[in-house]
Amino acid sequence: MVENSISDAASALDDEHKIVDRVYSAVMQHTLAPNTKLSESTICESFGVGRMKARRALLLLASQGIVDLRSNRGAFIACPDQRDADEVFEARIHIEPSLVGQVADRIDRAGLKALGDHVKMEKAARRADNRQDIIRLSGEFHVLIATVSGNKFLTRTLRELVTRTSLIVALFGSGESSCCRDDEHEKILEAIKSRNAGQASELTREHLEHIRLGLDFSQTHNSEPDLISLLRAN
Repeated sequence: MVENSISDAASALDDEHKIVDRVYSAVMQHTLAPNTKLSESTICESFGVGRMKARRALLLLASQGIVDLRSNRGAFIACPDQRDADEVFEARIHIEPSLVGQVADRIDRAGLKALGDHVKMEKAARRADNRQDIIRLSGEFHVLIATVSGNKFLTRTLRELVTRTSLIVALFGSGESSCCRDDEHEKILEAIKSRNAGQASELTREHLEHIRLGLDFSQTHNSEPDLISLLRAN
């Protein structure tokens, strides 16, 4: 009986994490727009789960800043404004350059390979002109740097900040700022490979400033996607 209970709990957790990962992926690809409503019934139908699992998944999404829970209205994909954008980029500029500098000092072969493989995937996506993959991989590069640092708390923080950035860019990005510039990740990687912490840190700061300067806060983004089809496909 105890083993069955443990197995059932693990299965429930897997379902909830699957929901969180698919919603996160859709946000990172800009296919799930800010302010889109995520009802429990939509989650249930999309993933074949009960309302309790859907409710817990929405709570997990809210804890990561991906979803806003609004009293008597339900759950919506977070919709940041200009003040949110300023605060997110301020946080990233405080954290990431220092983190990248530390990674340049300490990274091992496995970390270098992971970053190198990721940059190759970004290049392949650009050659194929696969916009969704370009956007997703651009954001994931920054989370990967935190991951190879080995600091799980910074990784969790960066994941949330990068997700919020993706939402901000989905709302306010121009065509050029909807993903990172072609060669900037490669330059950061080269500085890391050279163990040049100062250069890696400064390139990261410049990179984040370029993204920030590409935003146009006069834009809005309204969309009503077919959520069930979208979430099943991710």
